[in-house]
Amino acid sequence: MTTIEELKKELDKIKTRNKRVETDKAWETSWTRKLLILILTYVVIVIFFFVAKLPDPFANAVVPSAAFVLSTLTVPLFKKWWLNIRK
Repeated sequence: MTTIEELKKELDKIKTRNKRVETDKAWETSWTRKLLILILTYVVIVIFFFVAKLPDPFANAVVPSAAFVLSTLTVPLFKKWWLNIRK
């Protein structure tokens, strides 16, 4: 039979896990993360354009970076739409 102390320990474990999951979710939806993705994507593309000796890497890296971030921002919308049609 389960004791009160064992139940309390289990509850504490669940609360700790829930807190971690909530923090992860907050990070996944934060503007800090989205901005960081934009900046890192831009930097990587600029470096690639320099290595590939493509013209005007700073200006030309804007379009693929913006497109990538736009695609990551629209995924939740498509997920919501997809879940609605699956009901």
